[in-house]
Amino acid sequence: MLDRRPLHEDLLDHLTRTTPLRRGEAAKVVADVLAYFGESAEEFVRRRHRELQAKGLPNAEIFERVTAELPHRAVAPAQLSLRQLRRIVYG
Repeated sequence: MLDRRPLHEDLLDHLTRTTPLRRGEAAKVVADVLAYFGESAEEFVRRRHRELQAKGLPNAEIFERVTAELPHRAVAPAQLSLRQLRRIVYG
């Protein structure tokens, strides 16, 4: 039988049990973390470029930094069609 509880309920239960966070605060933290790690590679590159440009860094240094940071980031995968999912599973 399919679990009908909202997504991440187990994580919210864990956070409220193991930290001083109340449920609403824990839900906000989870949402923020998921949004942060849900960035696509393109979104990450654009955001980091804006952040580093705002600090006054030249493009050459910005692109060098972003190139070094990108392999260490968890970025959202490209959205896959049903056909692509089937090909992953069945070849």
